[in-house]
Amino acid sequence: MTGERGVRRPGRVLTALLCALTAAGLYGCSGPGPSEPSPTPTTAPATPPTRPATPTGVSPFTGLPARPAPVLAVKIDNVPAARPHTGLGAADLVYVEQVEGGVTRLLAVYSSRLPDLTGPVRSARESDIALLGDFGRPVLAYSGAQSALNPLLRAASLDLVTESGAPQAFRRSPDRPAPHNLYLRPGAALAAAPGADDARDIGFRFGPAPPGGTPVESSTVRYPAARYTFTWSAADRAWRVAMDGREARATDTGPLTPSTVVVQRVTVRPSRFHDRLGSVSPYSETVGSGTALVLRDGRAHEARWSRPTATSGTTFTTPAGAPLPFAPGQVWIVLAPNA
Repeated sequence: MTGERGVRRPGRVLTALLCALTAAGLYGCSGPGPSEPSPTPTTAPATPPTRPATPTGVSPFTGLPARPAPVLAVKIDNVPAARPHTGLGAADLVYVEQVEGGVTRLLAVYSSRLPDLTGPVRSARESDIALLGDFGRPVLAYSGAQSALNPLLRAASLDLVTESGAPQAFRRSPDRPAPHNLYLRPGAALAAAPGADDARDIGFRFGPAPPGGTPVESSTVRYPAARYTFTWSAADRAWRVAMDGREARATDTGPLTPSTVVVQRVTVRPSRFHDRLGSVSPYSETVGSGTALVLRDGRAHEARWSRPTATSGTTFTTPAGAPLPFAPGQVWIVLAPNA
């Protein structure tokens, strides 16, 4: 069962009182090694326009009413054998990242609500470290990582939760074959890492749709070995998600229906890491600037994204530089390779 956040870890309330998300044709629309390497820095662009802060009592991740609560990021398996997922409907944010072999994994971010279970959980990648820099010090729950990446994960501003370190936060499903059978108990994961930061402004803004945009019925993003289609549902006032041509559902909440989908075009380059079969791990560059497509309210809006540093937040503007607000609700950030 998914519920709003109500139970806080010891000391957080007192503290609060005292301090008073590679080839041409990857996107389409229809409708009217070495141990202990360091991530490669990206040149920072000019500072984006100043934005008003998220109002008190509103989630900076969804634009909906929410109480301050710690941030939990979970690395989710996304090959066909891992579907349908569990717990994704409760996530505030869902990032789509390319991994080895051209397939994708998901990074689900929770704060406003916690499901009883989420998963299947899989291993972390180098891209996750920079991507989560906007969140302060969140919890990252994952199944493990290759040995050369572990020093970077331990050095990052992350509270790490794995099955070996916090077995009480995980369970194995008898209904799925390994490695697609590991699930996380989010409440237990946060209890195992009580120092995580609460949700904070990461650059998103919410509000009425901007003028313009192009009416679209569906939008498809293609990876080398994966495909996502987002179809507007007027009845849901949201986008229905399909993965590899099949409707995406969560076992506990049904169809996945984000209010806003951001196709963020990024550079996806080889990293210095590889999996056990020797396949090189892709690295998605999320620090810098570029173009994006924001899908909301049945329309597509061309946008620009800017993230000067790994801790500055990611802002989205119109091509003219005006703020481009999202529709309140769950947000998907699809890190799509530049064409």
